Amino acid sequence: MFDRQKIEEIAKERERWQKSTLPNWIRQCPERQKEFKNHSGITIKGLYTPEDVKDMDYMRDLGFPGEYPFTRGLHATMYRGRLWTMRMFAGYGTAEDTNKRFKYLLSEGETGLSTAFDYPTIMGYDSDHPMARGEVGVCGVAISSLQDMEVLFDGIPLDKVTTSMTINGPASVLLAMYIAVGDKQGVPREKLGGTTQNDNLKEFFAQKLCIFPPKPSLKLSVDVIEYCARHLPKWNPISISGYHIREAGATALQELAFTLCDGIAYVEETLKRGLKVDEFAPRLSFFFASHNDFFEEIAKFRAARRLWARIMKERFHTRNPRSMWMRMHVQTSGCTLTAQQPLNNIVRTTIQALAAVLGGTQSLHTNSFDEALCLPTEESVRVALRTQQIIAYESGVANTVDPLAGSYYVEALTNEMEEKAMEYIQKIDDMGGVIPAIEKGFFQREIAESAYRYQREIEEKKRIIVGVNEYAIEGEEIPVKLLRVDPSVEKKQIERLQKLRRERDNRKVKEVLEKLHYAAEKDENLMPIIIEAVKAYATLGEIMDVLRKVYGEYKELIII
Repeated sequence: MFDRQKIEEIAKERERWQKSTLPNWIRQCPERQKEFKNHSGITIKGLYTPEDVKDMDYMRDLGFPGEYPFTRGLHATMYRGRLWTMRMFAGYGTAEDTNKRFKYLLSEGETGLSTAFDYPTIMGYDSDHPMARGEVGVCGVAISSLQDMEVLFDGIPLDKVTTSMTINGPASVLLAMYIAVGDKQGVPREKLGGTTQNDNLKEFFAQKLCIFPPKPSLKLSVDVIEYCARHLPKWNPISISGYHIREAGATALQELAFTLCDGIAYVEETLKRGLKVDEFAPRLSFFFASHNDFFEEIAKFRAARRLWARIMKERFHTRNPRSMWMRMHVQTSGCTLTAQQPLNNIVRTTIQALAAVLGGTQSLHTNSFDEALCLPTEESVRVALRTQQIIAYESGVANTVDPLAGSYYVEALTNEMEEKAMEYIQKIDDMGGVIPAIEKGFFQREIAESAYRYQREIEEKKRIIVGVNEYAIEGEEIPVKLLRVDPSVEKKQIERLQKLRRERDNRKVKEVLEKLHYAAEKDENLMPIIIEAVKAYATLGEIMDVLRKVYGEYKELIII
């Protein structure tokens, strides 16, 4: 049981120690307290002591695992009760190719699917569109119709596996296809489990794969949130994504702050639909990167949980504790991987994965060592999965909850991450929120400056990248086998698509697309009609073209 009197006694003893011992220790060697600023601009000391957490109240700022403010984890037992979901990102070539990779990963011990789509799919184009030429199946799986989605999940029971789909602009269409596959399998919609990324706001300043302008993009994201709240109780309708913000060049602090600002915007917009916060907030999820600065990443994850819990409780007045949960998926950082000495990436990925686990993630993807060179081979993706399994079963870090709690350094860093993130959030609130900040170029400028700073540090050797600007191997040959997508993939995909268009009921397709156009003009929730359209085998590109006519297309801002 928590003993406040004992804690007060410890605090008094700490104060006596600070007055007598610490100053002498520092005077003997001032170098011991030499400070420097990390990439987030946070001052890092040479030594942390009780003085650095003197204002921290255990129950207010930490609490117990599974209790508000959830700094120490969402669940009382954390990984002692259940390990994180090992969800490896996969997708390339045709639906058949990726179906095979899915089954391979499941056979090797993966516990959740995660789907990568190719650029034409991400941008809402069919595989035979002129803009798709040369990109079909190259960086993910090509999905142009429900027929492709049926092949993608052939032999995979959707009531027994959860699936994440990294898709944003066309998220409503891909989710509609997944629902339709579930219907064909006879899986009740209330049993479908998984996640659509569906985070359109971060596209405008991070991943930059924008289709529509900000306001209709936000509207489409909220359509999915509202629909899932009413019809798919086990589905996470959005994965509010810091990962792409970080990959674009943001610091850990910016990733944390900007992600939470996006989350606030989605909550506010969904409330305008008339939903109560506790009707949809429990299914909101988040997606973060895990970078190389081990302790900063751990502190970021812990601060994120506490900040979100406080925002939901104090700003949005949630009553359900689950509405205060920040359930997160973490991916090790792709931008830290190097083409030089690619086997070094196994070590980088292990450090980053360990930070995610010690930070309390619910789900984890580990990058493959060859990803700076090509799509992952079966060997490299197996090593990446084994990395998680070794951490889970051999390292011992899952044996206790939040093992780094109480570390003067970790707690001080967690507190500082929270404090400085709140300063960013207040600044963006003062601008009028996320969309005005996007329109002013605030996010874009902040990330660009951070990315420039980071690259300069590498070039000036203020930041060492092993095998790149130090310990390089002259005349190095790539020691790994590369995966190449067969050029015939594009031809096969186009042939299947054209055959589908000939054989489907085109009159029915035309009728449902006209119905969609009318609903979009009337500002209705489009999910029910999109489900109807994909079941008629209207293609992704045909559906998105209707929405392009109504909403227009986004033109990139010029930031000076």
